[in-house]
Amino acid sequence: MNPAPAPAPVRLSSVDAYRGFVMLLMMGEVLRLRSVARAVPESRVWQFLAEHQSHVEWIGASLHDLIQPSFSFLVGVALPFSIAARAARGATQARLTLHAAWRALALILLGVFLRSTGRNLTNWTFEDTLSQIGLGYVFLFALGFRPVRDQWIALGAIVAGYWAAFALWPLPPADFNYAAVGVKSEWLAAHGQTGLAAHWQKNGNLAWAFDTWWLNLFPREKPFLFNGGGYATLSFIPTLGTMILGLIAGGVLRSERDAGAKVRWCASAGVALLIVGAGLGWLGVCPVVKRIWTPTWTLYSGGWCFLLLGLFYFVIDAWGKRGWAFPLVVIGANSIAAYLIAHLFESFIQKAVVTHLSAGAFRVFGPAYATLLQGAATLAVMWLLLWWMHRRKLFLKV
Repeated sequence: MNPAPAPAPVRLSSVDAYRGFVMLLMMGEVLRLRSVARAVPESRVWQFLAEHQSHVEWIGASLHDLIQPSFSFLVGVALPFSIAARAARGATQARLTLHAAWRALALILLGVFLRSTGRNLTNWTFEDTLSQIGLGYVFLFALGFRPVRDQWIALGAIVAGYWAAFALWPLPPADFNYAAVGVKSEWLAAHGQTGLAAHWQKNGNLAWAFDTWWLNLFPREKPFLFNGGGYATLSFIPTLGTMILGLIAGGVLRSERDAGAKVRWCASAGVALLIVGAGLGWLGVCPVVKRIWTPTWTLYSGGWCFLLLGLFYFVIDAWGKRGWAFPLVVIGANSIAAYLIAHLFESFIQKAVVTHLSAGAFRVFGPAYATLLQGAATLAVMWLLLWWMHRRKLFLKV
């Protein structure tokens, strides 16, 4: 007689709420806080909010910079629960592996599709969040069946190996024409790196060199020379490190520890990673740069991810305060749909809102706040679409 399958794990509202918070930050770009800040330059409040709705130029982080690492981290957090749920429904490891491979391919191609919107030719580029997750997902899945010790070893190998690869890659010659790869002299004056940190210079590093070969293997409208933001395909490797941190965190949440111990573990891990990541950056070992996902960024952003996960878990699942988080859960439980709505339909919704409510309706507080109110109305419509899907249990999954 075969033993009964293990019960499916309970879905944690805190994980959905954290994911919803992250997606809300992304969808909230429609609020155009930088436009408000430019219109009201004397307001420190709007300047602060605009700063945290923008990516930093190179070193450091804003709240906006934590969106992608949080989303990637939560993929890892969810994996132990996903594996357990599918196993409880009778899925074999072989079937699970095939599903993981399919999911990885779908995420990669979905990212390419989104980057190709509005173009005359497929834009074969792999720095989109979904593509980055897809490129590392099969490796993450394999680690999901390994002991936590092996997960830590894999993380260490990725962080150390990726650091060494950049550090050993030869620097560009002294007369290297940075302007030809999209790096202006004034940008170099403000953000350029020297010494060991120069190995992580924008569009003059290993990942940029790889992309000038790799991306030109695909059909293109014109040869690839550089990415304007410095983003690169190889960032999927340290992004995998971020997902492994999430995998470890998911294991902690699924463990037999009591709720208080889980919160303390997340808080301790978060503080430790923040100190190590920021410390290595301050010492000049490796700059903390999100755009090329340096190893120190994996550690530093991972620290914030642990702290945020611990906070959401404490408030929602340990303390039991769930009601306030429902708007976030609506988004987080349907994150792929939220991602696609924000990327594909934002402009359509915003134009429709202006058409039916009139542009004048958004100038009630003056022209400085018109874009903010238009964005708020657009964001409300996007949330209502997700709420409609949530009520009908329509969840878009890959």
